[in-house]
Amino acid sequence: MGLLEIHQLEKGFFTPEGHHQKILDIRSFSMNSGQQLGLRGQSGSGKTTFLHMIAGIIQPDAGQILLDGHPMHALSEARRDQVRASTVGYIFQTFNLLAGFTCLENVHLGMRFGSQQNPERAVSLLEQVGLQDRMHYRPSQLSVGQQQRVAIARALANSPRLVLADEPTGNLDPSLAEEALSLIRTLCTENNAALLLVSHDQGILDQFQPCLDLREINRAGQGGGS
Repeated sequence: MGLLEIHQLEKGFFTPEGHHQKILDIRSFSMNSGQQLGLRGQSGSGKTTFLHMIAGIIQPDAGQILLDGHPMHALSEARRDQVRASTVGYIFQTFNLLAGFTCLENVHLGMRFGSQQNPERAVSLLEQVGLQDRMHYRPSQLSVGQQQRVAIARALANSPRLVLADEPTGNLDPSLAEEALSLIRTLCTENNAALLLVSHDQGILDQFQPCLDLREINRAGQGGGS
């Protein structure tokens, strides 16, 4: 069995008019340990919903999600939270750093719900992303690129098996985007974490082999759904 196995996955939402609109209908998808995969998806294609279901943030309407052997589709919310904390690292486009906390405290918070509280690892990760002189700065005192580096360090805080990256370079200019992508991929490799990165930026996606288009695996998208 692979690290991530998805079968017959479906998810939809009700429109303001009361109609049910299916946005994801994925028959099969899988990833292996250590694999790095790029997934193309335009705005409204369901890519963030897809990542949220893998992470157990939201539940599918139907289907199976097996993450490191855990049936995410069948677990209670509390148990999904535990599995996510120990297995998944999440990098958001908007970084989601807590403004009132320092860089180091933000990485510590990434460990809060996991099985390990390792202050030395938090320091080491910030050193690896080049922020050894900014550990006690708050997000407002950092550049956008530096904030992204904190978000990368936080995502790896609990030594996840899988890192999910949702448009992680979307707020960066091209040169910083290249730098951030290289950092994400290098740290995932060094930490033996698989990486699933979704983006609409072809320049970023061209660096992944393999690279899939969400429409290739999503029958709802093929049928014209958003």
